[in-house]
Amino acid sequence: MFINFWYGAIASTDLTDKPVKRRMLGQDFVLFRDSQGVARCIANTCIHRGGSLGAGKLVEGLVQCPYHGWRFDGEGRCRLIPSLGHEAQIPARARVDSYPTTERYGVVFAFLGDLPEEERPPLLEIPEWGKEGWRSTIQYFEWDLHYKRSIENGMDTAHNEFVHPTHGFSYQHEDVYKIAPLKLVETEWATGFYSEMFAPPLAEAKMREQSGRQEAAHIRVGTGHHGPANLWTFINPTPQFHIYQYFYETPVHEGRTSLYFITLRNWLTEPENDHRMMGRNEYVTFQDRDVLLNLNPLTSSSAMNKELFMPADNCVGRYRQLLRKWESWGWRIDSDEVRRTEKRVAYAIPSPGRRQHKGWVLDPVPLIPGQRQAADADDATAPAAAAGR
Repeated sequence: MFINFWYGAIASTDLTDKPVKRRMLGQDFVLFRDSQGVARCIANTCIHRGGSLGAGKLVEGLVQCPYHGWRFDGEGRCRLIPSLGHEAQIPARARVDSYPTTERYGVVFAFLGDLPEEERPPLLEIPEWGKEGWRSTIQYFEWDLHYKRSIENGMDTAHNEFVHPTHGFSYQHEDVYKIAPLKLVETEWATGFYSEMFAPPLAEAKMREQSGRQEAAHIRVGTGHHGPANLWTFINPTPQFHIYQYFYETPVHEGRTSLYFITLRNWLTEPENDHRMMGRNEYVTFQDRDVLLNLNPLTSSSAMNKELFMPADNCVGRYRQLLRKWESWGWRIDSDEVRRTEKRVAYAIPSPGRRQHKGWVLDPVPLIPGQRQAADADDATAPAAAAGR
């Protein structure tokens, strides 16, 4: 699991007049709306005596700890310590980590890391959102599988023929079946590809009537990842009809993943068609889930020689290379150390505030030392070393 990326935290409609506790990256957070209605995300552990802020309540836009009544604002600062009296000065160390948020596409996203704004990787954008002629749906799933396996599955064009009957022919045309070489499209934070796939016609009669497609044909598809846990898939049944899917995945912990599945389509855009289209998404997604739940090992290996790759796996291979790069920057959480000290140490994902203030009560979550971290270790004044990069 990696810090310093945007993660889907909660659906906008689920954040109302109460604080909500969420586990992400193996740590607990509390989400709430402040007095202005702005979505906020702070660390869940009260720095007084370990109370769960997510089990408290909102008082005038502040989260009140259910244990001793300490109140925290959206910046993580304590605004009231009842035992000191209402007018008492609050100690400077009385603060918890606060994380930047943005509310888009019906989801509240939180940036879980310590990078300043100008250095943060961007959120995966949906250019079609809100544009005329497009209809969107959002679905949420949470399963006991590893997010890396899920992202890799989405970039695995060879599995469609065998996992999804609607996407291939279950290898009935084995004499002509072959995956064409992938032409990768890469950016600083992402890798993807476009290709053509021979697939059965869509079942929707209206779609077939409008497009004139009665027989199976090659359809243009594209897919790729953005950062460690986001995925996009573009399906073009015809040159005129498009289904664009965006997957915002968040590791709950190493063995469990939550997923916001946002689909945009430019056909059958009447609201009464949403249920049918979402059912289709669920049918296909559950097929993937059932395969992923039975993989061994649970997560993919960073050692490339532990799996026998083929040319069709090139996008997956590049994804793993980027993960290793981000690990070398010191962004990967040391999950083994977290488990070793579980229930004895309360951690927090380091927030941007740790670059501005000293004297934090909670320890930052352990990170696997990267090459940059090791190189900077000799210079105690290096900003990257201080920030855990």
